[in-house]
Amino acid sequence: MNEREAGQAAFRELLLTVLGQALGAAGYKLQNNPLQQMGGRFAFLRTLAPDDSASIVFQALIYSDTAWSARAPSRFSVHLARPSRLQSRSLSQLVVTDFALPILPSANHWWNYRDRASLGKALAEAGTLLVGYGLPWLAGELDPPRP
Repeated sequence: MNEREAGQAAFRELLLTVLGQALGAAGYKLQNNPLQQMGGRFAFLRTLAPDDSASIVFQALIYSDTAWSARAPSRFSVHLARPSRLQSRSLSQLVVTDFALPILPSANHWWNYRDRASLGKALAEAGTLLVGYGLPWLAGELDPPRP
């Protein structure tokens, strides 16, 4: 396994460790697509109805596992989609713009990390927002306030 593959494997492992149980309980399953995961795309899907589904995609720009601290930080973003409603948002856009919560620095936020500890912390932060806002929004249970 080369350094890049090691970084991707570490991301996948921590993603499943930190968020796998919560996403599984909400009905989301990690799609088995090694080629996309090698490119840093980790997609979770949930079928809501016969013609309706929701997806959560973690897009990671990963530097090698062994060189995390020697380079610029790796980073990831979270994207939510509900194709039947023609709705797609990044988690940070949903929180900062749609719900008008200044929790993150911007609506185009990427979570940065340099090592396993900071990755775990970043995934936990994103997971808290995902469980509190993203999952209910995808399920149609929570809508942003209207002006």
